[in-house]
Amino acid sequence: MAGLPSKSDLLGWIRENPGQVSKRDIARAFGVKGADRPELKRLLRELAEEGHLEKDRRAWREAGRLPPVGVLEVLDPGPDGDLYARPLDWAGDGPAPRALYIPRKGEPALAPGDRILARLAPVGEPGAGHAYEARLIRRIDARARRLLGVFRKDAEGGRILPIDKGERREWQVRAADSRAARDGELVEVEAIGGRPGLGLPRARILHRLGDPGAPRAVSLIAIHAHGIPDDFPDTVLAAAEAAEPLANPAGREDLRALPFVTIDPEDARDHDDAVFAEADPDPANPGGFVLWVAIADVAHFVHPGSPLDREARARGNSTYFPDRVVPMLPEALSADLCSLRAGQDRPVLAVRLVIGADGTLRRHRFARAMIRSAAALSYAQVQAARDGRPDAAAQPFVEPVIAPLYAAYAALCQARAARAPLDLDLPERRIVLARDGRVTSVAFRERFDAHRLIEEFMILANVAAAETLEARRSPLLYRVHEEPPADKIDALREVAEGAGLALARGQVLRTRQLNRLLDQAAGGPAAEVMNLSVLRAMTQAYYGPENLGHFGLALRAYAHFTSPIRRYADLVVHRALIAAHGWGRDGLSRAEIATLGETAEHISMTERRSMAAERDTTDRYLAAFLSDRVGAVFAARISGIARFGMFVRLDETGADGLVPISELGDEYFHYDRDSQTLMGDRSGLTLGLGTPVTVRLTEAVPVTGGLLLELVSVDGAAMPAGGASGPRRRRHGHPAGGGPAGRKRPPRRGPARNRSRKPRPGKA
Repeated sequence: MAGLPSKSDLLGWIRENPGQVSKRDIARAFGVKGADRPELKRLLRELAEEGHLEKDRRAWREAGRLPPVGVLEVLDPGPDGDLYARPLDWAGDGPAPRALYIPRKGEPALAPGDRILARLAPVGEPGAGHAYEARLIRRIDARARRLLGVFRKDAEGGRILPIDKGERREWQVRAADSRAARDGELVEVEAIGGRPGLGLPRARILHRLGDPGAPRAVSLIAIHAHGIPDDFPDTVLAAAEAAEPLANPAGREDLRALPFVTIDPEDARDHDDAVFAEADPDPANPGGFVLWVAIADVAHFVHPGSPLDREARARGNSTYFPDRVVPMLPEALSADLCSLRAGQDRPVLAVRLVIGADGTLRRHRFARAMIRSAAALSYAQVQAARDGRPDAAAQPFVEPVIAPLYAAYAALCQARAARAPLDLDLPERRIVLARDGRVTSVAFRERFDAHRLIEEFMILANVAAAETLEARRSPLLYRVHEEPPADKIDALREVAEGAGLALARGQVLRTRQLNRLLDQAAGGPAAEVMNLSVLRAMTQAYYGPENLGHFGLALRAYAHFTSPIRRYADLVVHRALIAAHGWGRDGLSRAEIATLGETAEHISMTERRSMAAERDTTDRYLAAFLSDRVGAVFAARISGIARFGMFVRLDETGADGLVPISELGDEYFHYDRDSQTLMGDRSGLTLGLGTPVTVRLTEAVPVTGGLLLELVSVDGAAMPAGGASGPRRRRHGHPAGGGPAGRKRPPRRGPARNRSRKPRPGKA
């Protein structure tokens, strides 16, 4: 017994050797052997019963301490901008201890909600609200652990039927982890382990979201599925409510005498930008124009490192759904103090652009100013006024404001034609909802010259911002769009040749060549497909601190300056301009400059996240709109070819759906990847991109957005013998049925069918 350590010795050694140490490690350290081992076990058990130690499987650690390596969830930043994290596995008394995340150079930017595997080191006496420091080992993909589904009760608790079209598994939920969810309820769950034996993987319910069939659940599903923050913390709301209008314009250029106007969609709640144009009085610039673009001075209200700033950065951008907006800034700012309301004084960053008669930018200067917008006009109002049909609101502005704006736009069109940016024609769908959230109609948005006018003015202002900051050697965030890779252009060329079109080889790729391809297809059956194919060939635009140019716009340097209410990148550019001109203390800080790369990576991610959520929501609304038309026949065009079937786009709504290869009949269809065709081995029927088809809707599942169709005719001709055999009975995959929501029936087995699954095209 003399060889046994005391309890205090045991605790001291375990404290000096943090982590999960086994009884063997302890015995070796104190030289405990033979008959003394049971006594050591008793001492350890007593220390655990007294609350001094914790046992995990066969290892021991001091109670209330974290292991040296653990899985953490990143929390919201602290007041000083530092990131903190909490352990996911905490069994101690009281709240889990926090860890301060210590980043190393070159590590990826982390955001609240991210999960990381990290090394943990105690900091001695806990200070500043944290007891540990965490250093990243690797980031863990949290998306695989959280998903949305429909809860179905069973004897063991319940099952989760996932609503994601790409998720094939169901999940088991124990009664203790169900949060008393009701059968058929939409829930958000978190995976908590592997497969127990040969059963389903397990999950716990995190949030109950209500009826999945409720019309307004559509965007809520997307918000939760993509992890978009939609509730502002109380501190952020309080900061927004405490903000006051700028009453003293001292130090700002006074532009309130100029009749600026805002031009936005009819239902716009915030107004980022206002414009004004006039003929240039300078005789050295005959036929030229002076164009003013004024942008809301969000930087005046949102200071670096403040709660408002940290929340705006975490969100990255606003996200727009047919029934709601998840804004980057609270409404007190986005729809009030930062919005350029008509008749109210507002602080702005404005740029004076002098353009020649040919639309070239001759010179420009920026100003921190005050304006008073003269009118809030819609695109439709401005276009009607331009076409000689002004309403009462637009009438006073036809000659003094609207006519010069269109004249300046005509000049810019010349410069645009000379530059030849990529000219895609991809109509935007407009989903109209009733008050209760039901879809009443789906149409394509009408595009006016008024839309293009504002787009050209904003592009020019963005170019001026990039050029100004480069000239002043100021750090900034560029909007980067790199040239598409050679393999994607080769694939595009194959698609074009399959449609009987040509894309020249052996040249340095320019947007002009792609525009010529689109011109060849214009007006023909392959027009829409070629526009989609060119879009898919492009790289995705992103934000970065290095200038790699903007291929699609055919511009050497480009930055986003014109939408700081809804894009964090624009707020960064505003701060850079403020710092570069010495306009105040609210410019780009040293801390922001040091982390520009991480900020760029993060807001590029949030932009992709919002785009995916918006696409998913559109798909679900379209499926809801079509769900009562199952069995109806639609005109469509083939938009994608794969081994497992073909994708079609319905002419009426632009909705995308899948015709599985099992619905093409009983013959074998050869898949030719190069020509993007499917060819029947007996009938010789060839299905290629752009081919007009008639399809019958067989399944529409609103909760997943999935559409399944079958082929009725090709290019006006009925299917040949051996082709599709008409409607088949099929089980609908609605959550109210017996199977997972929206689950597609797999293609038939056998040599004539390929059962591989690929992502849906057209969702880049």
